[in-house]
Amino acid sequence: MANKSSRPAFQWEDPLLLEDTLAEDERLVRDTARQYSQERLQPRILEANRREHFDTDILTEMGELGLLGATIDGYGCAGVNYVCYGLAAREVERVDSGYRSAMSVQSSLVMHPIHAYGDEAQRERFLPKLASGQLIGCFGLTEPDAGSDPAAMKSRARKTDDGYLLTG
Repeated sequence: MANKSSRPAFQWEDPLLLEDTLAEDERLVRDTARQYSQERLQPRILEANRREHFDTDILTEMGELGLLGATIDGYGCAGVNYVCYGLAAREVERVDSGYRSAMSVQSSLVMHPIHAYGDEAQRERFLPKLASGQLIGCFGLTEPDAGSDPAAMKSRARKTDDGYLLTG
């Protein structure tokens, strides 16, 4: 007879045993994002993709759940930790990468810079509407000869007395 290993069995559902490290609020955020993604997002994805339609109501729904700008305190944002944000993003990603990307762009590339570098008037003007999905933010990173390679971009902004001069 072969010796049985005393090692615990491999956990296929949680291979890194992360579940044991999560706080209750982190589980709650994950479970809320999972339920939304499975029950409300997934049924609409196939049809939206077939019609090449981006449903802005989905961002409004994400805003209602506190998923947009989730790590920001105040301004209508949830103020959760980055573990919560990552868990929520993972649940949305399981269903659709496009809407997870939209959630991440809204939260990280639009809202975070406004919160970190904008003045209070800008924060009050933009963050509540971005957090609710009432406004949809975007960013640009492409040029005809550079694609999405920032090192190859030729556009430049030079500060002038009147503001900035854009070239390229």
